[in-house]
Amino acid sequence: MTKQSFIKGAMILLIAGIVNRILGFIPRVTLPRIIGAEGVGIYQLSYPFLVVLLTFITGGIPLAIAKWIAEAESVGDKARVKRIFNTAMVLSVSIALALTSLMLLFAPLIIKYIIPEPRVYQSFLVMSPMLLIVGISAVYRGYFQGKQNMIPSAFSQVVETIFRIIFSLSLAYYFLPWGLHWGAAGAMLGVVIGEIAGLGIMLLNYRREQNKRLSALTHVAIAAEPGSAESDSEPKTLAAGKKGKKSKGQGSILGKLLSLSIPVTGSRLVGSISYLLESIFTARSLAAAGIATGIATAQYGALQGMIIPLILLPTALTNSLAVSLVPSLSEAAIQKQYSIIHKRLHQSMRLSLVAGAPFTIIMFLFAEPICELMYAHGEYAPLLQLIAPIGIFIYLQAPLQATLQALEKPGVALGNTFIGAIIKIGLIIMLASNPALGIKGALIAIAVNTVLVTLLHALSVKRFVGFQMQLLDFVKVGAAILISGAFAHYVKSLLHTMPDWLSLLAACATTMILYLYFMFLMKIIDRHDLIRLPYIGKWFQQN
Repeated sequence: MTKQSFIKGAMILLIAGIVNRILGFIPRVTLPRIIGAEGVGIYQLSYPFLVVLLTFITGGIPLAIAKWIAEAESVGDKARVKRIFNTAMVLSVSIALALTSLMLLFAPLIIKYIIPEPRVYQSFLVMSPMLLIVGISAVYRGYFQGKQNMIPSAFSQVVETIFRIIFSLSLAYYFLPWGLHWGAAGAMLGVVIGEIAGLGIMLLNYRREQNKRLSALTHVAIAAEPGSAESDSEPKTLAAGKKGKKSKGQGSILGKLLSLSIPVTGSRLVGSISYLLESIFTARSLAAAGIATGIATAQYGALQGMIIPLILLPTALTNSLAVSLVPSLSEAAIQKQYSIIHKRLHQSMRLSLVAGAPFTIIMFLFAEPICELMYAHGEYAPLLQLIAPIGIFIYLQAPLQATLQALEKPGVALGNTFIGAIIKIGLIIMLASNPALGIKGALIAIAVNTVLVTLLHALSVKRFVGFQMQLLDFVKVGAAILISGAFAHYVKSLLHTMPDWLSLLAACATTMILYLYFMFLMKIIDRHDLIRLPYIGKWFQQN
C-alpha cells in the first residue's frame, strides 16, 4: 500500500479533480444543446432528493472510516483496520437497501407533493440504483483515504466521469424523441452507469491490495522454520487474539463509526435538505412571481446546471485538500502534534485562496462571453456575474469544515450549516417571489448562505485551535487579482475584432500569467511550495 504525504495526496486528488472538471464540462456544455435549458431543469430537479438520500450513506460514514483507519494504521493495528472496513460495509449496504426500498415505494407521492414537476418521475426511478452503488463505493473510498492512498479514489473518479459523459449524452439523445422527460431520464441513466464503472475500479484496487498482502504473508510463512515452537504456536495465538478482539471490539467499532458519522451526516443532511428545499421553494417562489412553470424550470436548470458548476470549478482543489486534511489532521491530533495541525491548516487555506481567486475575477469580468461560448445562453451571464465574487468563500469553506470534522467537532459544523440553511430558505421565499428579482433573488440567498456559513466555520476553527488566516494574504491576493483583471480587460478590448473565443482565451491567459507573477513577487507562493508537488517538485530543487 502506497501512503502519500498530505500535499502529495491532495495533489493526486487535485489532478483527478481537474481532469474530472474539464471532462465534466463536456456534458454541461453539450446537454443543454441536446435537451435545452428546460430539459436540464427536469434533470436537475431530480438531484436534490437523491442528494438527501445519499447523504445518509456518504455524509459521515466515509469520513469516519478514513479517520479511524488512519488512527489504527498509525499504531499498526491491521486487524482493527479490517474490522472497521467490514463493519462499515455492512452498515452502508443496510442503509442503502432500506433507503432504496423507501424511495421506490413512495416515489409517486414524492413526485406529487415534494418535487414540483411531474416530468421528473422517469429520472427519479432511473436514479434509484445509485444509492447502493454509491454506498459501496463510499466505503472503499474511505478505506483508501484512511490509508492515505489517494490513487484509487482519483482513478475511479476519472473513469466514472468518462463513462458518465459517454452514456449520459448518448442516452439523452437516444431517448429524446419520447419527450424532454425521457431525455433527462436518459442522461440520469448515464450517471448510474458511470457510478458502476467507478465502483469497478475501486473493487479492482482493493482486490489487488489484498492479493499483495496475502502474498507477503505467504512469504513470511514460508520463511519461518517448519516444526519450530514459534511457527507452530504463533498462528494459534494470533487466531485466538483476533477472535477475542473481534468478539470484544465489534460493538465498539460500530459505536465509534456512528459517534462520528451521525453528527457529520447530520451536518451534511442539513445542507442536503436545504438544497432540496431550495429547489422546491425556488420553483414555488418563481411561480408566485408570475413566471410560467416551463420558464421557471429552465431558469432553475440554468442556475444549477450551468452557473453553479462554473463557480464550483476551483473546488477540484479545495475538495482535494479537504479529503486529504481529515486523515492527516486526525493522525496529528491523536499524537497531539498541534504544530502540524496549524501547518496543514495554513497550507490548505492558503492554497484554496490562491487557487480560487483568479477564477472569481475571470468569471466576473467575462461572464457574458463565457456563458455564450459554453452554453449558447448569454442571457444567464448576470447570474454568473452576481455569484462570482462569492466564490472565495465557497473555496475556503471545504477545508474549514473538514478541520472541524477531523477535530471531532462535527456538531459545531452542523449548527453553523443549520443557521445558514434557515436564513437561505427564508431569503429565497422573500426575494425569489419578488417579480423584480426572480431567479436573482434565489442566487442572492445562496450567496448570503455561503458567506455566513464560511465565516461561522472560520470563527469555530479559531476558537478550537487558535488558527486564523493572515489578513495580509487576503490583501496581497486581492491586489493581485484586481491588477491582473484590469489588464486582462484591457487585452480583451484590444482584441475585440478577433473571434470571441480567441480574445477570451488571450484575456484569461493574461490574467493567470500576471496573477502567478504577483504571487511569486509577493511571496505568497515560493520555490518550497513547488518542491512539495508530486512528480514535478524535483524540477524546482536546487542542485
